Amino acid sequence: MTQSLEDYLEMVSFLSDESEVRVTDIASRLEVSKPSVLTALKTLEEQGLIEHERYRTVRLTPEGAVQAAKIRDRHSFLTSFLQDVVGVSAENAEKDACKMEHLLSEETLKKMKALVKTKKKSTTSP
Repeated sequence: MTQSLEDYLEMVSFLSDESEVRVTDIASRLEVSKPSVLTALKTLEEQGLIEHERYRTVRLTPEGAVQAAKIRDRHSFLTSFLQDVVGVSAENAEKDACKMEHLLSEETLKKMKALVKTKKKSTTSP
């Protein structure tokens, strides 16, 4: 899946936490045009990750929800890592995490998580 499609899927997930998801909401939050959103949604629908009928709401399929949760988990972890471990400002951590979540290998992410676990253990041990 492309970085762009991951961003759309992640945004559908975020917005669905708040209310019904509409094309206009996605376009507004991602600062893209409605036609761009429709093109991405069509691809995500073809991949079985969302359901969308024209002029209606957008919903994640069960598989889409799983994929979106993975993307959100990566994003959340990276944001926290950059803020708490590296000391980056909240604003930059959010921006950088959004870029990094698409580029890091699974191996690198696992190693980063292990590093955080080790660091937590060493700070909580007597």
